[in-house]
Amino acid sequence: MDESWINVDGLNVRYLESGKGKKRHILFIHGLGSAADRWMKIPDALSSKFHSIAIDLPGFGESDKPANIEYTIDQFRKIIISFQKEISIHNEEISLIGHSLGGYIASEIAIQHKNHVKQLVLIDSSGMLNQPTPILEEYFNAAMNPSKENVRKAFEKMVADPSRIPSQLVDGFIRRINMPNAKHAFKSTLENSAKTQIGLDRLRQINNIPTLILWGEHDKVIPLEHSKIFKETIENSRLEIIDDAGHAPFAEKPNQVCEVLKNFLV
Repeated sequence: MDESWINVDGLNVRYLESGKGKKRHILFIHGLGSAADRWMKIPDALSSKFHSIAIDLPGFGESDKPANIEYTIDQFRKIIISFQKEISIHNEEISLIGHSLGGYIASEIAIQHKNHVKQLVLIDSSGMLNQPTPILEEYFNAAMNPSKENVRKAFEKMVADPSRIPSQLVDGFIRRINMPNAKHAFKSTLENSAKTQIGLDRLRQINNIPTLILWGEHDKVIPLEHSKIFKETIENSRLEIIDDAGHAPFAEKPNQVCEVLKNFLV
């Protein structure tokens, strides 16, 4: 994928792009503390038919991390909409794929801009938590005190098989969380996403948008029962549970998840 940078509402935002020129667009929105690269080869694999874009949300990855903003879901929604305008896809239908925090953001975009969302994919999505789960608390503590031991220990609890956590993932997280203002962005985002809810009545507004709900069978960050809330509330939805996977099934079972996405995004 090609790496690019663009100014969005005064912020320098990094994104990865493949399949430019294709008529259908897919936007990948990552989770808390993550970055566009975490989607690995999946956006590229879909680019034979789609214009695939993976963004580094402000506060994360290599994008700007201002200290003077609150990292709320609505703030991220506004930035994503402005980003679409800046890359000239705002007047076209788009498929949104959001993981965890990214699923919460994608849901809000689908609710408030439903005429521009063709399909929605929610992967182990937040948006229904009342407070951080114990694993999220441990993740937060590791982010605030990012030693290799702390970060690896937290990451290993997020997957079905601890051996699936490569050293590069740990090192990359530590490098990014030690960037100026990155810890503020992480803390602010967690407070504004793990203690707030979309609300069932608002979630039902997505009913006219075809929605795929993907969940790792062994997710300890946002437990599997949350998937059933999304499935039961969004009328036009289907649920796929990925066996032998934790909070990021696309990272643990990329080939399987990629095939499910291809079948859904037809």
